[in-house]
Amino acid sequence: MTHKDDEVNKIPAKLIRCFAAVFPGLGREQIESASVENVEAWDSIAGVTLVTAIEEEFGTELDPDAVELFVSFHAIRDYLTQIQTGHASRNPEADNVI
Repeated sequence: MTHKDDEVNKIPAKLIRCFAAVFPGLGREQIESASVENVEAWDSIAGVTLVTAIEEEFGTELDPDAVELFVSFHAIRDYLTQIQTGHASRNPEADNVI
């Protein structure tokens, strides 16, 4: 297993920590199925807070426009995976990945 593979495998757990920090009332299963449609507290402020938490947790800077495209745990996880594997830029709109 390469270092890159190891980092990709850590994405879900790290992302769950971010979601738990922003949405402390959600359990693991709720986090893994979370979206703007089923988490009442996920408003624009929570979205910005989540992006900030992700940037801190992953040690990266995301495009500010990404907050509009991060509409679910799965969408964010997939985007971060694509960044980590080199299949996406830091700007998801540029790649149309989500």
